[in-house]
Amino acid sequence: MRLTVFWDRMNQQFGEGYAESVAKDHVMAALGGRTIEQALADGEPAKEIWQAVVATFDVPARLR
Repeated sequence: MRLTVFWDRMNQQFGEGYAESVAKDHVMAALGGRTIEQALADGEPAKEIWQAVVATFDVPARLR
């Protein structure tokens, strides 16, 4: 998954302003206790991070 696709899905799920806040502030157990920003900075694939988002939040099927 490309980062552009990842961020497009994040924006669709949370809204443009809130998606950045979720990525910066929400610590996710599915990411080993990291935020999305930390996982991206650590080089985790965007697809795996998106799967963690899907597992953590109620993401509609059309975005999975």
